[in-house]
Amino acid sequence: MTVNGTPYDVIRLLGRGNGGYSFLVQSQTHPPTRYVLKQIYYGPYDYYQYANKMQSEIQNYRKLRELGVKLPSLFDVDLERDRILKEYIDGPTVYELVLADQMRDDYLDQIRALAKRLAAKRLNINYFPTNFVVENDVVHYIDFECKPYKDTWDFEHWGVKYWSKTPEFLMYVAEHAPQLSLGGGEN
Repeated sequence: MTVNGTPYDVIRLLGRGNGGYSFLVQSQTHPPTRYVLKQIYYGPYDYYQYANKMQSEIQNYRKLRELGVKLPSLFDVDLERDRILKEYIDGPTVYELVLADQMRDDYLDQIRALAKRLAAKRLNINYFPTNFVVENDVVHYIDFECKPYKDTWDFEHWGVKYWSKTPEFLMYVAEHAPQLSLGGGEN
């Protein structure tokens, strides 16, 4: 795959999210540097309405970065091919940690502090655990999605249901486990 003419070797698919496929890629010109290449796709979603997904990704990245959210760095944007190149955060997703019974209270403390800060700014992010990677005991939000705040979609009303082995989490696992691509965190 290329981003603005620069070639990257695809190592593997990291995951498929609501708006794109994320691949772990390696630079052909600067090995062994690894990145995440997100290929945006446009599909029919009644719960997501984007006039321009690429512009939304860029604007959301800037907004979240300004608010101090721990995010992967955005390195390049290929508007012609709807591709984004960003930093690869190497670590397990929160989803994987929950499955392996390795969640720690301090990870929940980090996300609760972030959620409180974002709620004060009237913003929500996608709190689903595949969107968070832990690297060196720091929780990173690896998606750039953010929306106007609604308490029904904040962490304490919705997200927390998926940060431990709750009935909601276990039902999701049962329904989606064969479809999930786990490891090395990106969705």
